[in-house]
Amino acid sequence: MKRLLYIFTLCIALAVGAVGVSSYAAPRIEQTASEETTVYGGKGTIVMVAGDSDATFNIYSITGQLIKSVRVTAGTKVTIDVPKGFYIVKCSGRWSRKVVVK
Repeated sequence: MKRLLYIFTLCIALAVGAVGVSSYAAPRIEQTASEETTVYGGKGTIVMVAGDSDATFNIYSITGQLIKSVRVTAGTKVTIDVPKGFYIVKCSGRWSRKVVVK
């Protein structure tokens, strides 16, 4: 079972491709109404929303490589352009989510 999971993860990593951190565009920051701290994938983007308190989001590739660390102030939304694929986003040691970017 572990071998199958490893092969699956490797196939996904190869499909996503190796992308350098320097190829990512600068984040876009927007003011939002007080929302829950969350993250979701869009078309070529990952959107991170900080609720009532500041949050630090760490974005990892499916292979576990840290892609970017982003600090989001309370009540704002940050959008980062990334290539399509699968990502893991961890929020300040509170939770982690799987994100799909199309």
